[in-house]
Amino acid sequence: MAKRHHPRRGSMAFSPRKRANRPFGHVKSWPTSDASEVRMQGFAGWKAGMTHVLARDLNPRSTSAGQEIRIPVTVVEVPKMRILGVRGYRMTPYGKQAAGEVWVDAETLTESFPEIFDRVSNRKNHDADKHFENLGKQDLCEVRLIVATQPSNVTGSPSKVPEVMEVGLDGGAASDQLAFAQERLGDEVSFTDAFEEGAMTDIVAVTKGYGWQGVIRRFGGKLQSHKNSKKRRQHGNMGDFGTGYVRKTIRQGGQTGYHQRTEFNKRVLRVANPEEHSITPAGGFLHYGEVNSDYILIKGSVPGPAKRLIRFRDAIRSNEEPQPYEITYVSTRSKQGA
Repeated sequence: MAKRHHPRRGSMAFSPRKRANRPFGHVKSWPTSDASEVRMQGFAGWKAGMTHVLARDLNPRSTSAGQEIRIPVTVVEVPKMRILGVRGYRMTPYGKQAAGEVWVDAETLTESFPEIFDRVSNRKNHDADKHFENLGKQDLCEVRLIVATQPSNVTGSPSKVPEVMEVGLDGGAASDQLAFAQERLGDEVSFTDAFEEGAMTDIVAVTKGYGWQGVIRRFGGKLQSHKNSKKRRQHGNMGDFGTGYVRKTIRQGGQTGYHQRTEFNKRVLRVANPEEHSITPAGGFLHYGEVNSDYILIKGSVPGPAKRLIRFRDAIRSNEEPQPYEITYVSTRSKQGA
């Protein structure tokens, strides 16, 4: 008798499936390139919702080249972020370790971000120039910016406290990156300082949470027969008799959703301002409201619900050149079924 093909039901990938530590993603690595010009590699914004656009495909190798196609897009509001500090890393036998950091002075920090002044160390006597000089003497392998969001510019943000995070720098030598950071310390940066229209980007975000769910919904297991003597929404057994405990590979109920996930190679279709191109639909985006700051259109979907903070990073797996679309129409019809 031939061997029966019976693939396993319910992938154990991403195990353990526990809740994320924070409501926004953590970028674990930044790609490198041979570029000579120094530039930022990441940004952050708030997911507003989805709509659709009509665009003319300008890719000559596409099967729909020159035709007008309908594309679902995600609207992400990306107000300006402020550079609070710079951190340098050196390579050690134990991996990368921080060699030092430079922060803006306490007066600027208090005026710009009174909400986070208590969250960072007291730096009243912090000499930025001296710390930059010490960083220049180190054998640095990587330089990153310490930036903060500005949720006060977003009507749909559920938080009033800025989030502080790292953003990588690419291009040039470490000395060039330090000079780039020193020149812009304390300044505001926009999404166009890191990305351009048509570029590919990776999105790091925390998915929508569903709380505790049973094994059938959590792993997609098969329902038991209606003749089962106990329950239908459970597995047949929890393992063999010889093992005195339940193995971790046994699929069981537990936390579903609210996990950090990275989606690769998402295309930025448009970077715009609502004064130039209005994007807010009639009645506002569901569970979000109006978009009043700079926004971008991402082709396809993005992890997480509305109001979730989304992080962007240079595409680490893409070798494609930017292929722009000529957007001819952006839908602003009501999303409330009206």
